[in-house]
This record gives sequence, structure tokens and C-alpha cells, in this order.
Amino acid sequence: MIPQEILHKIKKIHIRGNHLVNDIFAGEYESAFRGRGMEFEEVREYAPGDDIRDIDWNVTARMGHPFVKVYREERELTIMLLVDVSSSGLFGTVKQLKNELAAEIASVLAFAAIKSNDKVGLIIFSDHAEKYIPPKKGRGHVWRVIKEVLEHQPRSTGTDIPAALTYLNMVCRRRAIAFLISDFIARGYEKALTVTRKKHDVIAIRVRDPREQQLPAVGIVELEDAETGETMLVDTSDGDVRTAYQAVTTERFQQQLRLLRSAGVDYMDIRTDAPYIDTMLAFFHMREKRL
Repeated sequence: MIPQEILHKIKKIHIRGNHLVNDIFAGEYESAFRGRGMEFEEVREYAPGDDIRDIDWNVTARMGHPFVKVYREERELTIMLLVDVSSSGLFGTVKQLKNELAAEIASVLAFAAIKSNDKVGLIIFSDHAEKYIPPKKGRGHVWRVIKEVLEHQPRSTGTDIPAALTYLNMVCRRRAIAFLISDFIARGYEKALTVTRKKHDVIAIRVRDPREQQLPAVGIVELEDAETGETMLVDTSDGDVRTAYQAVTTERFQQQLRLLRSAGVDYMDIRTDAPYIDTMLAFFHMREKRL
């Protein structure tokens, strides 16, 4: 039996995700990602504006006037969603926890994929791959993906991104578009990203909260590392402490971006205090222009 709270979240995300895909970026997703290749479909008479490189010279010679080859794109793609459920995601100071936002982003991507007749698979991971759902089509399958992300109870608190990527490479033999959704509070994943990128189209989606970079002046607070359980007292009323904290966290975030760039991975930077749809649309437009 699914708890009522989880069921309510599933329905809410299902409705919102479906709305966003249908009304906002129905065509953006398809334009941003190409199919597996081009397949010959037919030969037809040349029309002004056709690429002369597509002229079929054999048919043209037989018929006495130009004919061109027409191709169609093999559209079907495999989308893999890799969702980090480590304890650092149980944090949020605005509207949502990071893991709730990650689940909503995953659902929107799943809806977009299904609408384009692509397959969707899911890997839920912490310091190991905790759940795997093979890629399939259909709205019922999207419902299951959303349910699993929201309902899943992590068995571990830590994060191991290389373990998730290794598992992806093991279960997906053919090329896939892999959305890696995490706060990337982890170490030692650059090599795994570089290796996986050679086999799959990897897109990193970094989810973060503004308080992870800036502390409010609220006096003495106890901070706890959600993954290790370590705690420390911090006097947030001290301006020097807040400045030092911001400098350290800003450098950490910049280091993450440098690592993703060096691995040749595309990325989206999504915050809990800003509309994620704007970031996703900008990303899709960027991919479309590059393609």
C-alpha cells in the first residue's frame, strides 16, 4: 500500500510533468536529441532547395532529370535516468527538498521521452545501484518510474557516482542518453564520467539549494553532514564566518563544473529557489543549435 502522502506527490508530479511536456517544450526535447541514424526511405524528383549532395545520379541518368534520395531519422532513443538518493538530498530551505526536485525533473524528462516514443529506464543509486528499471515505453511505465523515485527508501546514506555509471555501462549495451541527476557532493568520479561519455551521451543535472552556498545570519546553528552524520556548531552571526563559508562552497561548486567540463559532459545547474523549466528550455535550445 502506497502512503497517501507519497500517492499525492506522485499524482501532483504526474499532472505537472504532463502539463509541462504538452504545453511548454513538446518539440524542444525532440529537437535537442537526435535518433540513432538516417535510414533511406525513397527517391523523389528534385525540388528547389534540395541538397545537391542527395542527388541519386543513377536514377537521374535513367529518367533524364534530377532525382534525390530521401532519408528519415531513426527516432527511437533510450533514455536512462540516474537519480541520486543519498542523504544529502534530504535538504531544502525554499519550496522543495533536493530529492523531491530531482524526482520532478526525472518525471518531466520521462514524459518528454514517452511523448517522443522513446524508451525510459531508471537507476536509483546511493553508494551503490539500489534499483534498476529496464527501459520501456508507455505512460504506465512513466507512472512506475515516478513512483519508484518518490517511494524508494535508500539503504545507504553515501554517494558513489562511479558505481552508478559502471552499472549503467553494464546494463545498457547500446548507446543511451543518460541524465545523471545529483547534487554531486562526492569525489573521484571524473574518470568514470570520461569513460561513460565514450559510450553514452551523458548529461549531468546538478541540483542544489541556496543555503549550501550562503549562510543566513541567524546566530549559532548546528550543521550536520547528512551522509556522514558529523556535526559542528557555527556562529552565523559572524560576518567573517559567513564570508569564509561562501568562499569555500563557491570554490567547491566551481570545481564541480570544471570537472564536468573536463570530462566533456553537458550539464544543467538547477536550484531549489528558481524555476527549473527555464534552465531546461535553455539547455534544449543549446543542444538544438549545436546539433
